[in-house]
Amino acid sequence: MIKLGNVVPWGRCFDEYVKMFDLTLDELKLNIVDCGGGPASFNVEMMQLGGKVISCDPIYQFTVEEIQSRIQETYSKIIAGVKETPEKFVWNDITSPDELGKVRMAAMDKFLADLPQGILQNRYVKSELPNLPFTDGKFDLALCAHFLFTYSNILSTDFHVSSILEMLRVASEVRVFPVVTQFSGETSPHLEAVINQLTARGLQVEVRKVDYEFQKGGSEMLIISA
Repeated sequence: MIKLGNVVPWGRCFDEYVKMFDLTLDELKLNIVDCGGGPASFNVEMMQLGGKVISCDPIYQFTVEEIQSRIQETYSKIIAGVKETPEKFVWNDITSPDELGKVRMAAMDKFLADLPQGILQNRYVKSELPNLPFTDGKFDLALCAHFLFTYSNILSTDFHVSSILEMLRVASEVRVFPVVTQFSGETSPHLEAVINQLTARGLQVEVRKVDYEFQKGGSEMLIISA
């Protein structure tokens, strides 16, 4: 079972998802699953726009108060770390560590306000890769942000392949962003092996440049389809 004390909650917003995953207006109308969604506001903002998203994350087993407390415990440490290493980031859309903090907290506040209702509506589902509690082909598109490849130091190549295949079981297409390891800005050491294993299975695999880069070097996503 996941321990909340091991989680560092950090949520991104709708606009960032659109850029990270190069989502078109037509794609935003698809049936989407967000794997490892954490405290992002993408789900609630999509609902407000009439879209359909189910977010999956083990963090959803905890209460609003528990998650909020953990955010307060970790927030200042994250911002302090960013201030110590500003050269690792691209300060364009977000212009300073303080603005980053405001953007992230706004997203997480929206998520927290929506979580109780979203749980009741089955928009937030407690689960984690590489096992998803959905039937085959339930979704059009599976998204995974800042989990696979990001934590390459603790997640194996096999874990990456299993997770992508599981997302592809429940969705027609999978998009993973970014393909660099956290803080290093360097391409994940697993990427080449993952691509080779997926293509060997006859899957279509593409690395696509997107119009988003905050972590320096993190401006590409991996797209997988049958």
